[in-house]
Amino acid sequence: MTNTETWAPLEIEAADGGGADELLARIDALDPGLDDLLVREKGLVFRGFGVTPETLDKALDRLLPHRLAYVHGNSPRTKVGGNVYTSTEYPQEYTISMHNEMSYAHAWPTRLAFYCEVTPGGGGATPVTDAARWLAALDDEVRDAFAGGVRYVQNLHDGYGLGKSWQDTFETKDRADVEEFLTGTGAEWTWRRDGSLRVESVRPSTTRHPVTGVEVWFNQADQWHPAGLGDDTAAELAAILSEDELPQMVKFADGGPIPAEYVAQIRDRGLAVAVDVDWRRGDLLLIDNVLLAHGRRPFTGDRRVLVAMSD
Repeated sequence: MTNTETWAPLEIEAADGGGADELLARIDALDPGLDDLLVREKGLVFRGFGVTPETLDKALDRLLPHRLAYVHGNSPRTKVGGNVYTSTEYPQEYTISMHNEMSYAHAWPTRLAFYCEVTPGGGGATPVTDAARWLAALDDEVRDAFAGGVRYVQNLHDGYGLGKSWQDTFETKDRADVEEFLTGTGAEWTWRRDGSLRVESVRPSTTRHPVTGVEVWFNQADQWHPAGLGDDTAAELAAILSEDELPQMVKFADGGPIPAEYVAQIRDRGLAVAVDVDWRRGDLLLIDNVLLAHGRRPFTGDRRVLVAMSD
């Protein structure tokens, strides 16, 4: 693990030989218990236990008592098991910036577990950032500008188009299911004549941890903003779509534009205070999804990291 900071996730290593049974026993014997330890340490790395795809479910049953489906998720994933998904299927040459999972939604998972099935050929670490430290790293001007919250806009196609379809996003082909999910979330939505769905949601830019009360940076403005895509990608999209037609877009809560320089600061300072968790086959990383943001470093060769979520 690369660690140039004073904080890093706690590493729990197997004894010689390890094994999935030892992992379960070690989790059960944690002092303090798993919940308290995770809040205190923010992230836990389990190494050397030889977790395999066949024994993964047993480990996840301990770490994530109530696994969640990735409903209303905005990143491309493949479901590979019982609410277990591939990590973001984004081109391997790019960095995925820091984010708290589904911080754009009305409800989000409280913890995430990542599992390394195939070690990256090179690179491919999962950086994690203390979200309170990320908030503190931002200029007062940026924090003040976001005080009113963030407006997220999604244009979800009906099966063909850029970005995700509404069917993939909500894991259903039934419009009634989508409307039932969106009702009560505070979102506004419109079905369009071409079968696509437009969803707008206003969310806070920060939140407080339910146990510690610490305030953290908690939004995905930099990932949803065109400036976060890089100049080339943003220019290509602008050539074929208006800003209001993008698969996803973000504004200030009042509808005002978010300056590109704010987006760059948020992205860069989140990565600047990150600590990298390097992967070996069989590793597990458990994080508190409010206290820690996460991302992905570019990689070469093969890499297969799975993720599951819990309330």
